[in-house]
Amino acid sequence: MAGLATFISFVVIAIVVLLVLASCIRIVPQAQALVVERLGAYLDTWSVGIHFKVPFIDRVAKRVILKEQVVDFAPQPVITKDNVTMKIDTVVFFQITDPKLYAYGVENPIMAIENLTATTLRNIIGDLELDQTLTSRETINTKMRAALDVATDPWGIKVNRVELKNIIPPAAIQDAMEKQMKAERERREAILIAEGEKKSTILVAEGKKESLILEAEADKEAAILRAEAEKEKMIREAEGRAEAILKVQQANADGIRFIREAGADSAVLQLKSLEAFAKAADGRATKIIIPSEIQGIAGLVKSLVEVGTETTQQDGDSEKK
Repeated sequence: MAGLATFISFVVIAIVVLLVLASCIRIVPQAQALVVERLGAYLDTWSVGIHFKVPFIDRVAKRVILKEQVVDFAPQPVITKDNVTMKIDTVVFFQITDPKLYAYGVENPIMAIENLTATTLRNIIGDLELDQTLTSRETINTKMRAALDVATDPWGIKVNRVELKNIIPPAAIQDAMEKQMKAERERREAILIAEGEKKSTILVAEGKKESLILEAEADKEAAILRAEAEKEKMIREAEGRAEAILKVQQANADGIRFIREAGADSAVLQLKSLEAFAKAADGRATKIIIPSEIQGIAGLVKSLVEVGTETTQQDGDSEKK
């Protein structure tokens, strides 16, 4: 019995020793760090890998996550420069860069960041009016990130980004903004309609102008064609008359040549010339210039005609007696 009791005691002691040794072995995973204390004082910061600690003397004071973390804070009431109270909730992206400072710098880092964010936001919004607050998100984000990054640096925290998630103005301001937006949309609609009508009127006027120009050009071309046709007609008529006169003169010349070849004297030739002048005038000329030789022949003919007429009358009177 004594031997069995001794064996059981030995086994228990071995198990306890193994458990103690196992508790002294720590494996730190990726993106984490362990802050180790010895007898209550800071000893070391363990990074990724396997580590051993002295039992009952060393202890892990804090496990720190080194990955970037996101904290969404509740809406905070703020007052603008023009005394408008609104609520703004923020989102902070931060990362722990120094586990020792994070473990010993501040008692509750997340609460500290939240309070610091609220006070910084109130200070920034207090210098802006409502319209500036609504349109200056990027400026507010940049200022808050810079202020928080400087303030949290002694805590081993780096603030990477700060975003304004929601800006909630009072209900009366929201109604006024909606009415303003509606009026602005109606104004833009009226402007677009007016511009459309203006462009339409301009296009119609330009179309009418183009139509009038084309009609004027068409009338001009038609007048030119009519003038050219009239000119061509007059030219052809003049050529026809000239050709007719030429043919008449040619015929007279041929007749005179025929008479001359037949042995006619100069008096006959002059009479023929007189007939040719009469035909040439054709009733269109008011004055005809006749050569003196032809005038003499004409007087002789008139005298002969008068003598013949008197002789005829005398013969008639004798017969009556």
